[in-house]
Amino acid sequence: MERREEQPGAAGAGAAPALDFTVENVEKALHQLYYDPNIENKNLAQKWLMQAQVSPQAWHFSWQLLQPDKVPEIQYFGASALHIKISRYWSDIPTDQYESLKAQLFTQITHFASGSKIVLTRLCVALASLALSMMPDAWPCAVADMVRLFQAEDSPVDGQGRCLALLELLTVLPEEFQTSRLPQYRKGLVRASLAVECGAVFPLLEQLLQQPSSPSCVRQKVLKCFSSWVQLEVPLQDCEALIQAAFAALQDSELFDSSVEAIVNAISQPDAQRYVNTLLKLIPLVLGLQDQLRQAVQNGDMETSHGICRIAVALGENHSRALLDQVEHWQSFLALVNMIMFCTGIPGHYPVNETTSSLTLTFWYTLQDDILSFEAEKQAVYQQVYRPVYFQLVDVLLHKAQFPSDEEYGFWSSDEKEQFRIYRVDISDTLMYVYEMLGAELLSNLYDKLGRLLTSSEEPYSWQHTEALLYGFQSIAETIDVNYSDVVPGLIGLIPRISISNVQLADTVMFTIGALSEWLADHPVMINSVLPLVLHALGNPELSVSSVSTLKKICRECKYDLPPYAANIVAVSQDVLMKQIHKTSQCMWLMQALGFLLSALQVEEILKNLHSLISPYIQQLEKLAEEIPNPSNKLAIVHILGLLSNLFTTLDVSHHEDDHEGPELRKLPVPQGPNPVVVVLQQVFQLIQKVLSKWLNDAQVVEAVCAIFEKSVKTLLDDFAPMVPQLCEMLGRMYSTIPQASALDLTRQLVHIFAHEPAHFPPIEALFLLVTSVTLTLFQQGPRDHPDIVDSFMQLLAQALKRKPDLFLCERLDVKAVFQCAVLALKFPEAPTVKASCGFFTELLPRCGEVEPVGKVVQEDGRMLLVAVLEAIGGQASRSLMDCFADILFALNKHCFRLLSMWIKEALQPPGFPSARLSPEQKDTFSQQILRERVNKRRVKEMVKEFTLLCRGLHGTDYTADY
Repeated sequence: MERREEQPGAAGAGAAPALDFTVENVEKALHQLYYDPNIENKNLAQKWLMQAQVSPQAWHFSWQLLQPDKVPEIQYFGASALHIKISRYWSDIPTDQYESLKAQLFTQITHFASGSKIVLTRLCVALASLALSMMPDAWPCAVADMVRLFQAEDSPVDGQGRCLALLELLTVLPEEFQTSRLPQYRKGLVRASLAVECGAVFPLLEQLLQQPSSPSCVRQKVLKCFSSWVQLEVPLQDCEALIQAAFAALQDSELFDSSVEAIVNAISQPDAQRYVNTLLKLIPLVLGLQDQLRQAVQNGDMETSHGICRIAVALGENHSRALLDQVEHWQSFLALVNMIMFCTGIPGHYPVNETTSSLTLTFWYTLQDDILSFEAEKQAVYQQVYRPVYFQLVDVLLHKAQFPSDEEYGFWSSDEKEQFRIYRVDISDTLMYVYEMLGAELLSNLYDKLGRLLTSSEEPYSWQHTEALLYGFQSIAETIDVNYSDVVPGLIGLIPRISISNVQLADTVMFTIGALSEWLADHPVMINSVLPLVLHALGNPELSVSSVSTLKKICRECKYDLPPYAANIVAVSQDVLMKQIHKTSQCMWLMQALGFLLSALQVEEILKNLHSLISPYIQQLEKLAEEIPNPSNKLAIVHILGLLSNLFTTLDVSHHEDDHEGPELRKLPVPQGPNPVVVVLQQVFQLIQKVLSKWLNDAQVVEAVCAIFEKSVKTLLDDFAPMVPQLCEMLGRMYSTIPQASALDLTRQLVHIFAHEPAHFPPIEALFLLVTSVTLTLFQQGPRDHPDIVDSFMQLLAQALKRKPDLFLCERLDVKAVFQCAVLALKFPEAPTVKASCGFFTELLPRCGEVEPVGKVVQEDGRMLLVAVLEAIGGQASRSLMDCFADILFALNKHCFRLLSMWIKEALQPPGFPSARLSPEQKDTFSQQILRERVNKRRVKEMVKEFTLLCRGLHGTDYTADY
């Protein structure tokens, strides 16, 4: 192979002069990589070595690096370089050198059979890659040849060394196949060839596994080899003998893990369900592990119990449908289900004492789905058998969901507590799913248990038991409509009887009440039973999330029934806000809750409550507005503005009309006079302007101010009208002083809602022209530092075209400059900005005919847009954005066909544009395809994806697999 050194070929060779890649230099670079303390030197060495590996010289130095006098790190690099050359640059190897390369690899593997194991593995992977590239034509019996060569008696290596080397080679062969870059048609041929070669492997593995004289290391390697081969979808019946041998090997602690892996892989292959007779034979083998499982649980041997559970679940989860179909074997499958139930309920707390139970949860989903998928008669039979099993499952899951004792829980790490929280969420999801099988009887069952627990005088109940039952209720009520359940009134009646002595229990009580908020809206008489509990909990910082979120749900769902309690709710909320009991996000939720609550009151009541609620904050804001800006008063200002915007997000005194959805959303007028939010906004407007004047250069404060108005506009819609002129004026001043994206976003909102109304058009037009002029100036100064502003500007322009194209008719609007800036924005590296610019063009191009200035600019500068789009497709933009560019091409074709047909031929004329990889024929084909497709946007997207892959040299490669 050494004469290959002279051939050009590998990518990367040009990165350094060819003479650099000598054995001595490679060894120096490896020494630098492993032993130089300087990280920059290490990185340089790694980069250089990667180039060396793919250079033509690699064929020469690889073999020399494998010399016996080299250290394993150097030998390993040599073996890796060989693998890279064979797997990636196979086409560079002349066919007359296949045999000598094969022979050299066999020689090296034989040599390393008694040497470094990591080097041996790399060499085996290289030979495996060679075999896959030669199969089936150039090396028809590759696997049989490997077995024969390694069994030859004349080898200098001892029998065990040869055996382990052969097993390593046979193990990596299927693994290399799974990750190989073989073209799809070759993959099918090689897979078929390997399936036949299986006949040369399995008898050998059976013999080695069942041979009493085989040492443990050989048997372990056999199991790993079997595990690797079954992933090639070998027929399950061909694996029977080896699976049985693997079950027997489970008794050997050294072989246990490898046996589990092999059995699970064999059972889990998708094709296995076709071999029902073999599956039925496996059930007794799995059931035979129950004594070993119980023993492991008793001894606290988590690894063994985990492994056996994996086997039982693999059989049950992958093949429940096939096994349920064998009705005459229902008892043996039920026994397997009960074994999995034992695994679900394995003693101990997850994840501290056990990690097994979580493996089983998906099985219960699968089994239920399969039972419910049968026709009515068969389903009824299985429902009779499995309903009691699922009721037992509920008991088991609620037991597993129980918290440990307070003392024990105190010793858990934060990571263990988080894992337990996630585990409980998984249990909650499972209970919700099981409701489909068990229905209302499940709720009755839980209610009866809770009732007995809370009313029994015989024995004191643990808070953990109560909490778990409530958690079960909450899991179901959160997602399933329990409005018609006859047990919920009883549950609401039981809740006040719970003796809450613990944070976890109190949290679950809160979340359960929150889950029942829709039910409370239909049964308002029961609100008074639970509301005092929620208001009491608001004062406890440890219950912050649960109490605030529950109050928010009640205020949202039951607001029309809350006026009698409003004064109390506002008073308690004000108290906890003033005492700063809750973190920022909970304070914001609480304000949203109060917004919902106040929405249902009379306007005078709303104003009275608003006055008492926000006066302290207004006073604080007035004081802060006088101070010199500093980081601590900035936080206080942003907090207060956040509270106001969250309050105004939900404070909505008018009702949406049912008929109107989406952008045309309109509301019925408020009969009671001015909107309270507008009244408050007008009162604080001067103050907000004062705050702004000092903080105009701070994006966070500006964003917080804009959020107040943006959320108010979204909630109030037409009711916001009285504020439009002064807000437009303020926004204009803000943006002229220091342009910020949040101001543009608020302008977009105003354009969206008010631009089409004649009364509001003048101030909105003035604001639109002003922000456009300021932004165009920003483009002249260099917009690269402001991708967020450019993004928001493009979205504003698109909204203007969508809602009020007349804005583009104004003589003071420089449409040409806007167009050119948008073309420039297409070249930004930030994906959201590019997407927004594409969105602008897809709104602009359909207006060519109706808006004269737009038609004029497209005629004059449309070719520039097309060139920018083609450059992006040619490789300048991320592949993830190709759909957006395809939308522009589609719009050009649909609305400017005559111009596009002229431009696209001219634009694609220059050689090397938009990519040097394209032939003139490919460019011609693309332009013809695009021009032909004026109806189907999806087809244009597919064409653009194909074309961009050709431009990037990726067409037909592995990189396109997920594209």
